[in-house]
Amino acid sequence: MARELGPGGIHVAHVVVDGMIDLESTTRAMGAAAVPDSRIDPDALADAFVAVHEQHRSAWTHELDVRPYTEKFS
Repeated sequence: MARELGPGGIHVAHVVVDGMIDLESTTRAMGAAAVPDSRIDPDALADAFVAVHEQHRSAWTHELDVRPYTEKFS
């Protein structure tokens, strides 16, 4: 999509949200998070999307991974 729509000025980005979002429903279902900030704060997630949206077109991000700092990469 980025190759097709980018030349027309449309910013296409693939965003991976790799973690549980800290919502009332997840707290009800899973209980309180054992480790602080181990769930993705919805406002911080929104900030990440806004940052991609506001990027200057000379430096567009086409892929973004969002995950909590506690994520293990093994």
